[in-house]
Amino acid sequence: MPLVIGTAGHIDHGKTALVRALTGQDTDRLKEERERGISIDLGFAHFETPDGRPVGIVDVPGHERFIRNMLAGAHGMDLVLFTVAADDGVMPQTEEHLDILHLLGVRRGIFVITKADLVDAPRLDAVREEIEILALGSSLEGAPVVAVSAQTGTGLPALRAAMARALGEEDPSPVEGPFRMPVDRAFVVRGHGVVVTGTAVSGGVREGDSIRLLPAGTLARVRTVEAHGVPVERGTGHQRLALNLAGLERTQVGRGAVACDPAIDRVTNRFDAWVEVRPGRPRLESHRRVRVHVGTAEVFGRVVLLGGRAGLAGGEAGWAQIVVRDPVPVLRGDRFVLRDETARRTVGGGEVVYPFAARHTRTDPAIPAVLELLRSADVGRAGHALLRVETEFATAPALAAQALAVDERALVAALQASPDVVAISIEGTPLAFTTLEKAQRFEELVEAAVADAHRRDPLVPGIDMETLRACLPWRIPARLFRWGVEGLVARGRLVRHENLVRAPGHRVELHAQRARLAARVEALLAEGGLTPLDLAALAASLDEPCEEVTAVVRVLEQEGRVVRVAPDLYYHPQAVQEGAERLRAHCREHGEITAATFRDLIGASRKFAIAFLDWCDRTGVTVRIGDVRKLRR
Repeated sequence: MPLVIGTAGHIDHGKTALVRALTGQDTDRLKEERERGISIDLGFAHFETPDGRPVGIVDVPGHERFIRNMLAGAHGMDLVLFTVAADDGVMPQTEEHLDILHLLGVRRGIFVITKADLVDAPRLDAVREEIEILALGSSLEGAPVVAVSAQTGTGLPALRAAMARALGEEDPSPVEGPFRMPVDRAFVVRGHGVVVTGTAVSGGVREGDSIRLLPAGTLARVRTVEAHGVPVERGTGHQRLALNLAGLERTQVGRGAVACDPAIDRVTNRFDAWVEVRPGRPRLESHRRVRVHVGTAEVFGRVVLLGGRAGLAGGEAGWAQIVVRDPVPVLRGDRFVLRDETARRTVGGGEVVYPFAARHTRTDPAIPAVLELLRSADVGRAGHALLRVETEFATAPALAAQALAVDERALVAALQASPDVVAISIEGTPLAFTTLEKAQRFEELVEAAVADAHRRDPLVPGIDMETLRACLPWRIPARLFRWGVEGLVARGRLVRHENLVRAPGHRVELHAQRARLAARVEALLAEGGLTPLDLAALAASLDEPCEEVTAVVRVLEQEGRVVRVAPDLYYHPQAVQEGAERLRAHCREHGEITAATFRDLIGASRKFAIAFLDWCDRTGVTVRIGDVRKLRR
């Protein structure tokens, strides 16, 4: 497997010299770096292990002013060479760099005591002891310590042996999943166009693939792929990659972006996380403003502690929501670092647990337990927790898989096997998933809304589907809403007639006054024949409020005493039968009929002819072909 080695350590502790001694390559590429003799930005080198595996090296700056550059290169390290100069020993940036590596989850490292030729043996022992004490309680506790001199070559064979042992260990970090590569450099190569580089953290990419650049969302095509300076057919996670992109301007991408699979399309301004404050750091108060470093991005934000906590002291950890000013592309499991607003010190950091979070009530006692489940390696448990924390009624499999950074097929299988999850499937395809609790709540709310509509207006035969959908607290797509209502209908808990839904026991009964009005309406519609009065004209003719006439007409429709042909146009059943028979007779004789012919046939205006023909199409009497209608066979 390809691997990436990073450096870390205080300024002038020999990181760049060490890389030069190991690879023969100078990582100080900027003119200012060579003139000043210090690293300012990230430097890159590469070599092959004795067994032929390619290894990329990211050399980071050590000066406190360039910590943001160091952070941009520190993600994705498989092994860190942590330098401590023999003459200086542990210094302020030694401590901060170690905190950063711990917070980013770097688990493999070698402490390298550099400039060993400048001190005697007792001093080397003293520095070794300082390192061992410093590493206590960090992710690099117990890492080997090797003393070297880049000038004389002393200790380099021992360091190479230690590196071989460390690189030979099985790498615990996954490379499965969609392609993602935080961009640390973007530049233009004359004659080739835009090139972006970075350390790929998952998936793979090939020449000709489409990729998305987040947070902008821009799409581009991969012209070529290089890994560690060599053209390759496919680049993968744990590799330093350079992608030559087509369809992109240099101004559209820079450090902080993420090149990823086009299926990843969501960014966030708010994510839930497990946050740790390193020992010796100031107390982290809730709502404190911070700089958030994730991937290669740096954004301003604030930390909102959850579970009722007001603050986290040094050495403590807890649940928090990170609210950022600018959107960031993060997924579950991504590591981040928090620095104070002035960028003078590292405060803490942690792990993204839910990237697309809604705003929580800070004291909600249920949130910590749900987030603990979301952090679970068990796909089914994490998936169920995601459905619980999502504010929407249901979540599509692709969105859930993206949020959890897991394989969609594995997630679907796990959710379908869970007794606490309801799959919303149409024709066997799972469109979305919801929790059993939400599904039950959906049914309760729908039935309550229908019952409430009946109480408010007992003369209305039912509630319109769209009106009913608007009564719910979720923005449910129409297709999913129909699925839920049809389930209630199938179990006999609701009755649906076209677009109206009612309770099974609901019957409209007209009292004497309305019964008399109904008889008058029915008589007027019968008198109107194939050119009846519309609702407004009916109300005016009867000298009754239009709302009253509309309510009565709906009851007559439910009882089959009138037929709704258009939204405000009702016919007596005998007129409907007469019009349909005339249409059938003409089509049997002539094969087809036009709107103009039907208008003349019934002696009505175009308004009535078109409305009646549209009703014939909807009810299956005719089929429209261009400008003519034919009988449906």
